[in-house]
Amino acid sequence: MLTFDQRAQIFDKTVAKVTKEYFDPNFNGTRWPELARDSRQEILAIDDAEAFERRMHELVRRLGTSHTGFFHQSVKRVPARLAIGATFHKAGSNGDTHWIVQDVHEGGPAHDSGLKPGDVVRTIDGVVPPSNEPPMFAMGTDVSLAISRSGKEMTVPVAIPAPRSRKQPTATLKPVDWSILDGNTGHIKVPILPGMLGLDVARTIDEAMAALASCDRLILDLRGHVGGGLGVLRLMSHLTPDRIPIGYTVTRKRAERGYDKTTLPKLNRLPTNLPNPLAIASMALKFVGRDMSVALMSEGLGPKRWHGRAAILVNEHTISAGEMVAAFASENRLAKIVGAETAGRLIPGSGAKVGAGYMVVMPKAEYRTWNGHCFEGSGIKPDVHVPWIEGDRNNPSAQLSTALELLTHS
Repeated sequence: MLTFDQRAQIFDKTVAKVTKEYFDPNFNGTRWPELARDSRQEILAIDDAEAFERRMHELVRRLGTSHTGFFHQSVKRVPARLAIGATFHKAGSNGDTHWIVQDVHEGGPAHDSGLKPGDVVRTIDGVVPPSNEPPMFAMGTDVSLAISRSGKEMTVPVAIPAPRSRKQPTATLKPVDWSILDGNTGHIKVPILPGMLGLDVARTIDEAMAALASCDRLILDLRGHVGGGLGVLRLMSHLTPDRIPIGYTVTRKRAERGYDKTTLPKLNRLPTNLPNPLAIASMALKFVGRDMSVALMSEGLGPKRWHGRAAILVNEHTISAGEMVAAFASENRLAKIVGAETAGRLIPGSGAKVGAGYMVVMPKAEYRTWNGHCFEGSGIKPDVHVPWIEGDRNNPSAQLSTALELLTHS
């Protein structure tokens, strides 16, 4: 329970943080400070902690941008993509809707429990999931999913571990997986890019690329990608032999005083050749304590046999760093984009504590491609549109098959 004074302190600190640090001084055209002021008394009158949290979340979400919200660090309501490493497709109509498992990432709780794409979720712990939002899960708990699979009813227990960080709650997933498909086509699946600096995952990406060096073609699978840190620079750098501009982030402070993207500090190398402590120190000397506005440049890793014959798989669940990769490849014609339009959540978010275990999360900087495109609210459109529909539960690899055929005839 929260006292009235506690709720007031949390509310006022949240409003102060958003007003001062939200990346857009115009608050995405929402008049958000006025909305907050007008709702203050109504929200402070809510004495139930969970109802207060939901109402605060709704208020912050009125900003209308991704990576924006309000939550308690008890991590009781975490999206499935983060909590269990799975995404869901909503199917049905006229009040008879249901959720179908779509992406299942290796190493996550959903994968370990045996959930498969196409499984229809009937109940979660005996309760029918609401139709207005994809299933949410409490981390550090065990849940029971009643599912239908190929006409058979069964129960699947899912053990959800506690998150390593309550600031960014997410299950542990296998970040990079690779194989060689028919036709000497390399396949790399990257569901997450863990680590703020991403040094370890960058080395794993290098290992995957080395293992696939003899391949004539490459498919990069970013379906259901949940985001991550600076390891995305290494992934994008492998798509081109050259050092070329990728995009840039701009903070509110830099935007208000004006800027030239060509003079922004450049991030053009991840020092993976150094031991992690030295690499972290070298990055800190260059960027820590300074404005977060920065230009990204590819690292110039040299030619690959498959350059010019690559495809990237995306879907409506591909967000954040995954969208950065797809946008970069599309803008520079480095790969064909196959699948469904991405989520349009290409904006960096960061959290701030506001008291009593609560956090407000919001973007403090805007990301744009080098040509100035911002995909917030409207995702990257594929070159070849292959949607995932309910019937695909019997053929979950339709998007992959399309990419293979496209590269075979390229």
